[in-house]
Amino acid sequence: MTPVTFAAPGAPLAYAWEATSEAVAERYRIPLEQVARFDLNTSPAPPELASRVLATGRLDLPLSEYPPSDYRRLVAAATARYGVATDEILVGAGADEVLDIVVKAFLPAGGRAVLPAPTYAMYRVLTEQRDAIPVVVPRRPRSEGFRLDVAAVRAAAASANLVWLCNPNNPTALGEPDGAIETLLDGIAADAAAARRSLPIVVLDEAYAEFTGTSLLPLRTRYPGLVVVRTLSKVYALAGLRVGFAIGQPALIEALAPYRPPGSVSVVSVSVGADVLEDPDVMAAGRARIEAERARLAAGLASAGWDVGPSVTNFVLVSFGSAERAAAVTDRLLRRGLVPRTFPAEHPLAAYLRLTVRDEAQDDRLIAAARELL
Repeated sequence: MTPVTFAAPGAPLAYAWEATSEAVAERYRIPLEQVARFDLNTSPAPPELASRVLATGRLDLPLSEYPPSDYRRLVAAATARYGVATDEILVGAGADEVLDIVVKAFLPAGGRAVLPAPTYAMYRVLTEQRDAIPVVVPRRPRSEGFRLDVAAVRAAAASANLVWLCNPNNPTALGEPDGAIETLLDGIAADAAAARRSLPIVVLDEAYAEFTGTSLLPLRTRYPGLVVVRTLSKVYALAGLRVGFAIGQPALIEALAPYRPPGSVSVVSVSVGADVLEDPDVMAAGRARIEAERARLAAGLASAGWDVGPSVTNFVLVSFGSAERAAAVTDRLLRRGLVPRTFPAEHPLAAYLRLTVRDEAQDDRLIAAARELL
């Protein structure tokens, strides 16, 4: 692993938690205020609406109380925003808690979970934490947009309990071609019917869907084992509030509900989350801001000679041709207080860095560093 991470006690060997900004500042002997996080896929500015709510303390309940156990107002706002019914949604403390609830409900010890790689690292972590078997299916190469190998994923799903999908995909920054996931789900369903076995659960993580303006939520009506995951962390820029949702058919949500801890989403998160979901302008403004800054950042890095891939998310993926060169660039960025997302030597993206779109001032520092390194 790189020097910007450290192993968490008891964590699976496949993963390490990010170092804190304080740890980075101490290691590289730089002022804390100079550390800029290009590794966390967070948006740098929360909505003004959220800031006003926090500043005025206009919450649904006082902080001395627990939130309502059914998160009623937040659920109502989310169902209206996503166009689903109340019994089709479950609230969690961020998308990560939702993913954890799903594996507790549907992935037994010794079970199998399909992982199209590269993808979000937590899928493997959660699989291993359940003592289940990760079945890794490589994605197509960069020249094909890192798209899913639909036939290979379908074949692996025939003996699996769960399939992990991320669209748009983290860390490749791209979505699947139109119709690819529909074709995959139809194929998995046909194979299950022919073999007279139950459908595997398919988790479709749409954390970055708002950046594309599209969603595959309607597929839940034709595939009863589909869990669609949404979050307020990305386009809504509310990662610190930890609000996420699982969306699926009522029977599936009912099966998840016993594994949901009570009160894991705070009174503050419920109030602010409901407010931003109820405001039709918040999402559009966040998307427009990120799209404009992403284009500027990508152009600036490309002008410095960096090989920047296309992106539909709030981050870009940059190839350096070799793991050694990526590691060298990482070290020089860290000495400037700029923290990239790196990948271990055995990872298919070891020659790449993933870089979050930040605000103009931080992005300008990264562009300047790229030009100096050239």
